[in-house]
Amino acid sequence: MKTIRYRIGNEVKPGILDIDGNIRDASSIVKDWDSENVTVEKLTEAKNADINSLPKVDNSDGIAPCVCKKSIGKFICIGLNYADHAKESGLEVPPEPVIFFKATSAIIGPNDDVEIPKKSVKSDWEVELGVVIGKEAKYISEKESQSHIAGYCVINDLSEREFQIEHSGQWVKGKSCDTFGPIGPYLVTPDEVPDPQNLKMWLDVNGQRMQDGSTNTMVYGVNFLISYLSQFMSLQPGDVISTGTPPGVGMGMNPQVFLKAGDEIKLGIEGLGEQRQKTISA
Repeated sequence: MKTIRYRIGNEVKPGILDIDGNIRDASSIVKDWDSENVTVEKLTEAKNADINSLPKVDNSDGIAPCVCKKSIGKFICIGLNYADHAKESGLEVPPEPVIFFKATSAIIGPNDDVEIPKKSVKSDWEVELGVVIGKEAKYISEKESQSHIAGYCVINDLSEREFQIEHSGQWVKGKSCDTFGPIGPYLVTPDEVPDPQNLKMWLDVNGQRMQDGSTNTMVYGVNFLISYLSQFMSLQPGDVISTGTPPGVGMGMNPQVFLKAGDEIKLGIEGLGEQRQKTISA
């Protein structure tokens, strides 16, 4: 099942995609796709509903983040989690996952404008597989991880490299700029993603292919990451994990290439949909 949150004027409504790719209004099933309703239990109930009996949405005013931003407790990111990306960055694959947080205020819809921050000269892109938690996970084993997943989504983990690397301190400064966290368009339940470790992923800037990779080069897989994180903190329904990026980021190019106002970014992951953003000045 693919869930979606769509806009009608200033209102955001929950939807489900039918077999033909049409949006169906799911307001009669849930009030929103938020932390209360992206649970494994609630999503299972929604799957059992008669989707074709729900009202068809013929027009909308855009797509919102696939999980309600206000209800996301944690936006957890994993750094250097693709062997080929670590190589292009000139860094060793870490002996354990690199964990950092992205502010939830960075979250936007998949096709919303991205602001290039003031004083930014090194804004960069990163297509990533997102995992949304659907059941509390605390001290769980790797074998248990799948039963705690609500679904998967596309994430653009935008990053300002000067803020991130050249300013002292943690990476969060370069990762949390407003609009630097587009998620969606869909939350895709695990039954439609039989192998999250074998998904093609790509990203274009101004029509030029920059990233062309696969989750099969991920160092630490989805199930391991959920188990690993749960040893240090409980994971709650609605929490989002961004699992790292394949090679092709602007920082890794020679010469380096970074975003500027007026650029267009397109990205996608096999079976999870596509995003499109235009960059504007903050």
